[in-house]
Amino acid sequence: MALIRYTRGNDFDMLRREMTNLFDTFHGRTTGEGQESAVWTPRADLAETEDAYVIQMDVPGIDRNDLEITLEEGTLKISGERSMQSDHEKSQFHRIERTYGRFFRSFTFGPNADADNIEATFDDGVLTVRVAKAEERKPRRIEVGTRNELVSSN
Repeated sequence: MALIRYTRGNDFDMLRREMTNLFDTFHGRTTGEGQESAVWTPRADLAETEDAYVIQMDVPGIDRNDLEITLEEGTLKISGERSMQSDHEKSQFHRIERTYGRFFRSFTFGPNADADNIEATFDDGVLTVRVAKAEERKPRRIEVGTRNELVSSN
């Protein structure tokens, strides 16, 4: 007799997604384009620097050509699909732990994102997207002077 290790984490994640979709549908909320058909959600880190937002997302096993990245009205949308490799289709599986199918993620930056200045790289299964901040939206330090300085500069 062999002991089989059972992990409930994946079942709970799937149940949580299904319950969220059920409540969103019941309350008339839409989850966004592509999200309805998403099967899995890749993990992502979002960082902010002085001049940009940087997202790093783990998407191993996906070809870079199967990724779609768009910025619309201040929301960055990343979607793609991981397919099961064809040489395994006729195999008898004893365990499948990796998730296959479509994914969708979105990140909202508002008007602070510069739609004309976005870079994306893909190395070793990690997608990195750098969204520059719009110039006019960057914080600006304002020097405080005296009234005499203002009068003398005119």
